[in-house]
Amino acid sequence: MSALRKKFGDDYQVVTTSSSGSGFNQPAPEKKKKRQRFVDKNGRCNVQHGNLGGETSRYLSDLFTTLVDLKWRWNLFIFILTYTVAWLFMASMWWVIAYIRGDLNRAHDDKYTPCVANVYNFPSAFLFFIETEATIGYGYRYITDKCPEGIILFLFQSILGSIVDAFLIGCMFIKMSQPKKRAETLMFSEHAAISMRDGKLTLMFRVGNLRNSHMVSAQIRCKLLKSRQTPEGEFLPLDQLELDVGFSTGADQLFLVSPLTICHVIDTKSPFYELSQRSMQTEQFEIVVILEGIVETT
Repeated sequence: MSALRKKFGDDYQVVTTSSSGSGFNQPAPEKKKKRQRFVDKNGRCNVQHGNLGGETSRYLSDLFTTLVDLKWRWNLFIFILTYTVAWLFMASMWWVIAYIRGDLNRAHDDKYTPCVANVYNFPSAFLFFIETEATIGYGYRYITDKCPEGIILFLFQSILGSIVDAFLIGCMFIKMSQPKKRAETLMFSEHAAISMRDGKLTLMFRVGNLRNSHMVSAQIRCKLLKSRQTPEGEFLPLDQLELDVGFSTGADQLFLVSPLTICHVIDTKSPFYELSQRSMQTEQFEIVVILEGIVETT
């Protein structure tokens, strides 16, 4: 005990437990006031960027990623709106061609060859477009070889439809395959603890996988977020320091078939080495744990 106090100061206390389960002989710590977190426990970051200039143009330049990052309600709204506008626009183009050629007034004339057979108003032009785009034509409406402008519009419709389908369906597929829901079955301990393990003062927390499907190449990392001031007087509001959780020994590579205890030894290389128990309770910092892996089923 004297060696422990000599190394870490008088503010540290040795925690002992009795076999009868009487509990700790350490007084209960005072409740801390809740403060704003940089990263919530569900993984959402609370950091917002502002006053950068040109944010809208930067987001629009990478429109695909912007759509993937949107909420589901906006994705569905854009999905339905884009298809509705595209369908109405292309159906209007077929109706305009029929109107200019005079096919609408002679649609029931058996001796006249229209651009598109049996298109005599806008609903029929819309149905022809849907049948062509969805490849569910019933043989009642069809394009003839007497209409070169219709053939050009048909080629344009095929190219535009392929682009819209690839963009929107690809966006929806990627959004559905995102691992956010899978992360809800990865459990972390509610609190971290500092205690002696193998004769070393150690920061410990637990992580577990609720599903039977394994995570391949699971790796865990820890980041310490805290503000600090450099010797030159520069203030760093969100400095990031790496916490060693077994990188040198390979302990950061997890075989996550059962709950595991992750350990960070508080030695001379640890950012917590110069902190006492009292200062650790008042110090403003945050530990972010990052678990990466590949789900074998997907």
